[in-house]
Amino acid sequence: MIPSDRLHQIKARLEYVEAQMATGGGDIVALGREFAELSPVVRQIAEWERLTSDIEEAEAMLADPEMRALAEEELPDLRAALPAAEKAVQLALLPKDAADARPAVLEIRPGTGGDEAALFAGDLARMYQRYAEAHGWRWDVIEEQMSELGGVKELVVRVVGEGVFARLKFESGVHRVQRVPETESGGRIHTSAATVAVLPEAEEVDIAIAAADIRIDTMRSSGAGGQHVNTTDSAVRITHLPTGIVVTSSEKSQHRNREIAMQVLRTRLFDLERSKADAARSADRKAQVGSGDRSERIRTYNFPQGRMTDHRIGLTLYKLDAIMGGDLDEIIDALISEHQAALLAEMDG
Repeated sequence: MIPSDRLHQIKARLEYVEAQMATGGGDIVALGREFAELSPVVRQIAEWERLTSDIEEAEAMLADPEMRALAEEELPDLRAALPAAEKAVQLALLPKDAADARPAVLEIRPGTGGDEAALFAGDLARMYQRYAEAHGWRWDVIEEQMSELGGVKELVVRVVGEGVFARLKFESGVHRVQRVPETESGGRIHTSAATVAVLPEAEEVDIAIAAADIRIDTMRSSGAGGQHVNTTDSAVRITHLPTGIVVTSSEKSQHRNREIAMQVLRTRLFDLERSKADAARSADRKAQVGSGDRSERIRTYNFPQGRMTDHRIGLTLYKLDAIMGGDLDEIIDALISEHQAALLAEMDG
């Protein structure tokens, strides 16, 4: 059942926002953002209201002998369209994650599996980079440490674009790979893993960091395998003393490195706060999709069978080459749909 008072409040709020924008009152940026959020919701409401009104009119026409045949012809199509319109309104009314529109900080690290885990972490990095490119997102590397075989020891990337965090946030977790490593002469399948963390980028107003809570160290920057060593100590490492979180940035400018490292530190602390709030809200919903529990295995990539399985929703796809090439929309759309279904069930309950 769709609450009519809630619909009235949303329509009234949009009218108020439009009036404020027309007169130039209030914070124009905040008003513009709210207008962009409310407009599609109100369009869905209007479509549902038009449909319900058409059904009521057609049902009234059944009592008129002259109009009855026309009403009987129209009603099946109108009634068939109603469930989809109702669901569209319900989805539009779901609580929004305020972080969805933010850029994301993507972190990839090898887990169990040694060199093979680092190589797989590199494969995941290329997969996400291709996905970002396909969506027209910007991919800014903050920190990158490579292994001797060309794998990834650590990668921290800032991804900027429309809907970045909304689409990438379900990627947080342990990703497992099953394949024959290039270094394996006996042809045996090995299992290794890499961890992915996707954090919404924090703004300065989100997290205040006291100067007494951080220690800043400078050190020499180095590229892959220790090459391209700078003659100046430009790399920056910031340690957040209360939590023990350590962030590094290794660009050429020490000033820029401080800015980047502080931004990443704010983002990690913001994610910590969000995780605490999520845990408090979902203590009784342990299996929630997208809980962000990065200790949990979320996906398996089986190369011999060419399949990918997402364990949270039981989705298996036999197109591993395309997926590793950045074709992730089918998986991400399914995860978003499952998350929306869980929210709808929660509201109904």
